[in-house]
Amino acid sequence: MEAQQSPEKTPDGHFVVIKGRKWRATDPLIPEEIAARLRHHLMAARRAVRSATTAGDTQAERAARARVNQAKVALGERATPWWEQSQDERRQRWEQGLARLDAEERR
Repeated sequence: MEAQQSPEKTPDGHFVVIKGRKWRATDPLIPEEIAARLRHHLMAARRAVRSATTAGDTQAERAARARVNQAKVALGERATPWWEQSQDERRQRWEQGLARLDAEERR
């Protein structure tokens, strides 16, 4: 898959298919600016997981994995499927998730 090419989606739009494996798609209701900020937090947390793992720091790894999970939940890729939530529940999920991640980043 080329960097600019979007991944294949299932007909219902609920999943993307990457290398033959289905992954839950990001909630399409999330405004692009918010989704970009959440993806930034996700990638920073993944880098922190790698650094902590390399350093053998289990406490830092656990904290970084928790941030990965927070970002994935806020994006709608984990927890209750976004297509089973009302628009208000979806908005609340990403707003609260982003607020928590932003607050942690400021610490």
